[in-house]
Amino acid sequence: MTGNQKQTNQTLWERRLANVPRGVTTAYPVFAEKAKNAEIWDIEGKRFIDFGGGIGVQNTGHCHPKVLAAIHKQVDQVLHTAFQIMPYEPYIVLAEKLNAKAPIDGGAKTILFSSGAEALENAVKIARAATGRPGIISFLGGFHGRTMMALALTGKVVPYKKGFGPFASDVYHIPFPMEYHGVTEDDSIKALNNLFKADIDPSRVAAIAIEPVQGEGGFYIASPSFLKKLRTICDEHGILLIADEVQSGFARTGKLFAIEHSGIKPDLITTAKSLAAGMPLSAVIGKTSIMDAVEPGGLGGTYAGNPVACAAGIAVMDLIEEEGILEKSVKLGELLIAELNEIKKSYPHIGEIRGLGGMVAFELVKDGDANKPSADLAKKLTTKALEHGLVLLSCGVYGNVIRILVPITAEESIVKEGLSIITKTLKEI
Repeated sequence: MTGNQKQTNQTLWERRLANVPRGVTTAYPVFAEKAKNAEIWDIEGKRFIDFGGGIGVQNTGHCHPKVLAAIHKQVDQVLHTAFQIMPYEPYIVLAEKLNAKAPIDGGAKTILFSSGAEALENAVKIARAATGRPGIISFLGGFHGRTMMALALTGKVVPYKKGFGPFASDVYHIPFPMEYHGVTEDDSIKALNNLFKADIDPSRVAAIAIEPVQGEGGFYIASPSFLKKLRTICDEHGILLIADEVQSGFARTGKLFAIEHSGIKPDLITTAKSLAAGMPLSAVIGKTSIMDAVEPGGLGGTYAGNPVACAAGIAVMDLIEEEGILEKSVKLGELLIAELNEIKKSYPHIGEIRGLGGMVAFELVKDGDANKPSADLAKKLTTKALEHGLVLLSCGVYGNVIRILVPITAEESIVKEGLSIITKTLKEI
């Protein structure tokens, strides 16, 4: 387009179809122009309440003033040098803050990357180097990224893994506890023990990777008792425990890391998304002895721990403390669950409502039956809600779960307005 001709969602959508491959899906043909806290305005001036948060990236809200100030200050100083060539202070400051806060025993170290998948890839490299073992175990329904090792760990074929194999070897999956769908903690532990008998000896397993709350998988919560059992099994066999906190971290569940609810301490933590409030940044945090197992030069990346992204991450860490974001997340979760339970009284298609802090979801099922998950109803709800000005995301193994990732900093009136749109839309569909 040339001149001063005004863009529309339709004209940009046509350009998107012509120039961007279909492999990257776009949920809605609506283009963002500006955003603030929990609201987004498209290029045509329509306002949307954001219950998606860029898939869990905006825990501290769109364009938080303190984050913007930190970014602008760093932009005026240094954009990039590559940490491996000429390092810079923001990387060190952020690593210090993460090491101090991470629930890791015996001292911690942090290495920074650019994406959640990159963090998972490197966590596997570190675990294998530290243990001298090849095997990695993850869970059905888990999502760990789109790069090849991360895809191998991911426990869902369509759409993530279809057509991309073969995948890395020595990766195994066991069921994630989903009581609502008939998978108990004992079922999962039994499957793990059977795996040790049938497919890989535990002495060959480097790590077990688990999301304390599954993200893309449906917001199923690993209970403290289950995580304690995993920790015991890992300790018994010399296996490392990796907590994938890419979506559940940075105050989303009312703790800085969701694993803190269990009282156990993992060996490695991967995080990204809300770590830097929209800037591309991720981290692997782990025990010092484990993190130092890799030879010099074995880890890194050209843009890994970019100084501008680090500045944003430091600001996020500071404002989480200064603005009581953890407490706000707990209150947000209480509000969401209370309101959703009221909505459920009128709409039996809402099944289980679950949450940990501000990480809340509900299932859509036919006839109130957990055995009849309805992906069709979830699709109708998200599509129609957008027409009413609400960005809403579905997820889950069955595609029937509605997840709420509204910024924790959202005003209560905005949250309730978004919930009222859910009610209105359910009534229409």
